[in-house]
Amino acid sequence: MIVFDLACECGCTFEGWFQDRRHFENQRKSSYLECPQCGSSEIQKILSPIPFHSSSSAVNIPANNYNPDQVSAEDAEKALRILQKFVEANFEDVGTDLSMEALKIHYGVIEPRNIRGVATESEEKKLKEEGINLLKIPLQIKSEKNN
Repeated sequence: MIVFDLACECGCTFEGWFQDRRHFENQRKSSYLECPQCGSSEIQKILSPIPFHSSSSAVNIPANNYNPDQVSAEDAEKALRILQKFVEANFEDVGTDLSMEALKIHYGVIEPRNIRGVATESEEKKLKEEGINLLKIPLQIKSEKNN
């Protein structure tokens, strides 16, 4: 089973449980998914809230209640450093093979795993056409200060 956070065009957010990603896509395309608030079948997957924790303090970035005016540059930089450490620790760096590996995972040629890397603009466009969404995050350049 897999759980996805979902959102309707009316702004309602809810979660759905599915056997796998393919079952979610089939139900969405067949209009079987409906918003519990308005009944619309215009449902999309959204990012889940991401909690970050460091030894000095916790940073929690909620999915829907984000107000950029209430985030200081220091807090944003700290969150990015924590995110970068998380990605480096939990995602395999496939470098320039990102597109190829993402397509193999998407079509079941290889086992799913967390990957990170780089892709050209044309590769990103091709992945999007294939239904693969990339999450692009800014990463800081490593320096003595950041380590």
